[in-house]
Amino acid sequence: MKLKPLNDRVLVKRLEMEEKTAGGIIIPDSAKEKPMKGMIVAVGPGKLDDAGKRVAMTVKEGDAVLFAKYAGTEVQVDGEDHLVMREDDILAVVE
Repeated sequence: MKLKPLNDRVLVKRLEMEEKTAGGIIIPDSAKEKPMKGMIVAVGPGKLDDAGKRVAMTVKEGDAVLFAKYAGTEVQVDGEDHLVMREDDILAVVE
């Protein structure tokens, strides 16, 4: 299944976190938090401004991003978990 986000929305796949701490302690699944870092899989065309002109997105497919902890809506695409969120929910692009 292919998804094309609408307006200023993006489709993000969460990136997995380390399973060990810096000291070498393995973190069990029950204690893990969901990662707040992901890779953009698909980008919408951008939202319309008040004059009806399309505002270009500042992120693109393939960008690694940081997003808010409870941002977006979880969806499954081809059996994998993804998030659909607004561009405003993205906090930073990782370079």
